[in-house]
Amino acid sequence: MKICRFTHQSTGAQTRYGIIEGAEIISLPSANLFANDFDGLDSAPHVKLAEATLLAPCVPTKIVCVGRNYREHAAELGNPLPAEPLLFLKPPSAVIGPEASIELPAASQRVEHEGELAVVIGRRTSRLSESDEPLAYVLGYTCANDITARDLQRQDVQFTRAKSFDTFCPIGPLIETELDPLDLPVETHVNGVLRQSGRTSHMAFPIPELIRYVSHVMTLEPGDVILTGTPAGVGPLLVGDVVEVSVAGIGTLRNKIRAAN
Repeated sequence: MKICRFTHQSTGAQTRYGIIEGAEIISLPSANLFANDFDGLDSAPHVKLAEATLLAPCVPTKIVCVGRNYREHAAELGNPLPAEPLLFLKPPSAVIGPEASIELPAASQRVEHEGELAVVIGRRTSRLSESDEPLAYVLGYTCANDITARDLQRQDVQFTRAKSFDTFCPIGPLIETELDPLDLPVETHVNGVLRQSGRTSHMAFPIPELIRYVSHVMTLEPGDVILTGTPAGVGPLLVGDVVEVSVAGIGTLRNKIRAAN
């Protein structure tokens, strides 16, 4: 399934979840994604995808990010590959959806893109054992852009401020539930020019290992998101740029860049 979150003139100001099928969205009855019964939707209302506004496809309680999970990216920033996953958090207030604008804050002179595959958790996950299958706790996968104020990251040493500005976590355009995440191409284009190209098979810590590791640090709730790391090729974003993160089988997350008010 391709799950989206959207508004449409037929819903007024209400946000709905839906399933994308071709050029249409099947609107789900419950505003709580995880309260929906995905069977028996024959009588559910349909809206045209072209007439809908897609939003971030989930509403996470937290965004868990993994730093330096690709050897080449760690090297380009002059960092060693960590011995275990390097975790940091982004706040839910940083989340925006496809076509929304990334805002460059006045506090930073160097804001960069980091295109990534994101994991969307499907059920409560805590302290997974070696016999547990981590991917069984996943709802699906989406594209993400771990926007980073690189100068502030270097200045502060730790990551919180540099990663947490409003609009610094675009995700979308949808959640694909039927996807093997272990060897997918991840690409980032800026103004149509390829900047990043990698494969998830090149991760230092594969996705099942990341989910298990995170589950021993914190409980993951349905709708929470894990950003799995970015390939080499990160670079600056300027006002007026258009940045696109693409993952095979999911689609393209597109955002424009503007100055913060």
